[in-house]
Order: sequence, then C-alpha cells, then structure tokens
Amino acid sequence: MEVTLVDRAGHHLFQPLLYQCATGILSEGQIAAPLRRVLRRHRNVNVELAEAVDIDASRRVVLARRPGGTSLELPYDELVVAAGVEQSYFGHDEYAQWAPGMKTLADALNIRRRVFGAFEMAATATDPAERKRWLTFALVGAGPTGVELAGQLRELATKTLRAEFRHLDPSSARVLLFDGGPEPLASYGEKLSAKVADVLKDRGVELHMHSFVTNVDRNGLLVRDAAGGETRYNAGTVLWTAGVKAPPLAGRIAAATGATQDKLGRIEVTPTLTIPDHPEITVIGDLMSRENLPGVAEVAMQGGIYTGRRIRYELTGRGAKGPFHYRDLGSAAYISRGHAVISTRRLHFDGLIGWLSWLFIHIAFLTGYRSRLGAVLTWAIAFTRDTRRERAYTTAVIDTADDVYSTGRDSPVA
Repeated sequence: MEVTLVDRAGHHLFQPLLYQCATGILSEGQIAAPLRRVLRRHRNVNVELAEAVDIDASRRVVLARRPGGTSLELPYDELVVAAGVEQSYFGHDEYAQWAPGMKTLADALNIRRRVFGAFEMAATATDPAERKRWLTFALVGAGPTGVELAGQLRELATKTLRAEFRHLDPSSARVLLFDGGPEPLASYGEKLSAKVADVLKDRGVELHMHSFVTNVDRNGLLVRDAAGGETRYNAGTVLWTAGVKAPPLAGRIAAATGATQDKLGRIEVTPTLTIPDHPEITVIGDLMSRENLPGVAEVAMQGGIYTGRRIRYELTGRGAKGPFHYRDLGSAAYISRGHAVISTRRLHFDGLIGWLSWLFIHIAFLTGYRSRLGAVLTWAIAFTRDTRRERAYTTAVIDTADDVYSTGRDSPVA
C-alpha cells in the first residue's frame, strides 16, 4: 500500500497551543513538527508540499496547486480529506485585515508582532489618547481561544512586562472580551462558565457579553449591545476568536460528488465517515459534519484512527468495519497560571487541579519527545520566573492573505 500525504504547509501543527506561541511562551518548533520527520520511518508514505484545490471524482484524481501556482494531479484509490476549517467573519471578510484570526503559524506570528508591538508603540506615544488606544486589546469571541488569549494578555501585562518599561505601566492595559452569548465558555456548562467569568474578572479582563461586533477598522471596533445601542471602542489590537467555516475545497468536493454541506459548509458523511455514494472518499476532522460532533482535536484524532483501521480492514479482506462511534473525553481550557477548566461527561473541575490536568493533557498530545520535553522545560521557566523567551518578532508585516500558492510566486521562499 502506498500513501501520499498532501499538505500546504509541510508540518503538523498542534493548534490548541497556537495562542502560547502568539504570546511568547512556546516557540513555533515546539508546537509544529515537520511531516517528513514525523513520517520518516514509514517508507510507504510520500509527503507532497501542495494545496488540494479540487477533485475529479470520476477519474479519482486530486487536483492540487504547487507553490508558485503550477498544477499537480494525484490519482487515488482511497481519498481521505482532512483539510480543516478556516476563520469565519460571518460575511464580513473585510474585518480580517484589522482583526486577524488564529489558525496557522503565520497567524500566531502576526498576532505576536501586534501584541508586543502594541506595548512598544504605547511606550513612545506622547498623546495620552494614543497611548490608551495602544494599551487596549479587544477580542471577539469568548470560546476557548478567546478566553485563553484574554487570560494570557492580562498575565503578560501584569507579570511578564511589569518591570521592563521605564516610562510605561503595562499593567494598565485593558483586555476587552466580546461575545454574543451570556457567559464565556458557555458550552462548558453554567457552573464552569460562571467560574471562568469570575477568574477572568479577577485577572482584570473586561467581559462584554450579549455583544455583537458591527464594524472593525484600524482604530478599533463598533459593538451593539442587547438593548440595540452601539458603542465605539478604540483599540490598537483587535483579535478575532469567533466562528469557523469550511474552506473552498469543501464546496468543490460537494459539487464533484453531490455531497450535502451543513450551514458552516462542512461535508455531511455517513456512519463510516464516507461521502454518500462515494465510499472511496472519507472526510474527517473539522471538515466533517456528523451528528453535531464538535470541531475539536479529539474528534479528528479518533476519526483518523478509525479511518485508518477501516481502510486496512478492507484492503486485507477482513471485512467491513462497523460505524464510527465518538468517545467524548471532555474539553479543557487554560485561563491563567494556576487556573484551567476541565469539562467531561461526568466530571467538571477547575482551579489548580484543572490546570495540572490541562498541562498533562497537552503534553501528551504534542508530537514527538523533543516537543514534549521542550514544552515542559519552557513552562517550568515561564511559570516560575514570569518570563517568556519566545518574544522575537519581525517588523515586516506578515500578510496571511498572500502566500506561496498565489499564481506568480516562484518558490516556497520567494
């Protein structure tokens, strides 16, 4: 059996820790591992650096684009689609230039530049209003990413940077968290959500629930409250942590196969995670729509294991494997040092126990021994000495809307 893995980035990325890369705790190499290195012992696996853009279901061919924009065709007998999702701005993609999301390493590095750069801009501002704007951070979306980023930004301002500026008080930075729901992390249950809200408030995060963003620009955002009134918030940094949607590839696969898409554009699949009438095409991970399963890492991991075993059963003549059954192991979110929440079907806990559990879970899910050991050592230094060593950023603007797959680019480093 020969396996071809097509990926546009060439590395495996552990997205749940992107926010720690963005806020200077972990390095890019600690949360991302080169695919060729990870799969080096599997001699039947070939890695292709390309972006899948369409399929020809009748010919059983994946149509891909190489860096630089040239085309590539890859035939298949079995196709597994695990392309993930991208940031959704709910029909307002123009917000993206002012309020970046966080799905890739480029996004994390872009946010790192904006966050640490905001403190530098505030330090040299002579106008009090300008300084206040640079020290205001607004986050749109109070799910796990928004909550984790909000907690880290306040921790950064009150601990890491507190003694590093001579003419600026970093702890005066405001962190505003907006969400249309009643509580942060509402999916974790009313009790845990209330505790999360209390911890965030204690850390200095300003919660604005039942709030809907109606505009974002260079200088901040406009927000409508539950009563219908609109308020302008001047903010030097706006980060978008709300909503996802399927990438264009999902629509093209649906068009080629007749598959149905849900309201987020994800592809609806059968109990075996295949597309109806196309048992040779499997969809897993965030791009899969099946029985309202959440778009979390555990669903993707279990789906990947199941699919690998199902295909192996079929190829070795062991018969068809039964339907996919997801085992819900719960969710975890980091709030600040010493505080995290864990929500499972039977257990719900927070505080120090939740934090230690969060550390153990994320160490286990990192790829490779070096990444795990590196993360442990980095966390030990960061949490005991209030320091973040991965704060380097480039002053060149990282344009996440333009990359090496755009037509006319010559190479991955052009």
